[in-house]
Amino acid sequence: MTGYALPIKRLIEELSKFPGIGEKTATRLALHILHASDENAAMLAESILDVKRKIHLCPVCFHLTESDKCDVCSDPSRDGQSICVVEEPDTLIAIEESGSFRGTYHVLHGALAPLDGIGPDHLKLKELLDRIVANHIKEIIIATNPNVQGEATALLIAKMLKGMDVKISRIACGVPMGGDLKYTDRMTLAKSLEYRRIV
Repeated sequence: MTGYALPIKRLIEELSKFPGIGEKTATRLALHILHASDENAAMLAESILDVKRKIHLCPVCFHLTESDKCDVCSDPSRDGQSICVVEEPDTLIAIEESGSFRGTYHVLHGALAPLDGIGPDHLKLKELLDRIVANHIKEIIIATNPNVQGEATALLIAKMLKGMDVKISRIACGVPMGGDLKYTDRMTLAKSLEYRRIV
């Protein structure tokens, strides 16, 4: 960043704080903003402030919303007795875009990662338990990521719900549609065999 004026340096530093944005990408973005029209720069700044001012967590499922409740929780046609548990809002959106689920959701806002200091108290697990009890939920679908943290979180949820009158399932993991088995990693193949189904 040597040679840039202080305002540009500050902008690069701020942009570098975004996940996946290194100093080089942040520099390109900062220079793009610098060369943008005043109107475009103002629109960018306003959209950032708008998100901070207007977006909050849905009090039911903890998805991001501008309204009192999110669109899913406000929809009376959804199956309120079925909850799909996801780690982050972007997973909820991906499942919604698939059009394959008509129940409701619960966003944990993370996964267990003890080495990073993220334990059960950092996730929306107590809220999930309270919701299941209060609403006599019949089915929980655990859709955490198929990695170490996601598996640990799924196991903890299953353990928390053991003995309750609720059906618990985990999303299947395995070979993607159109995939080639010889290029599939060992872990994915192992999970594919573990979660095989009768045909």
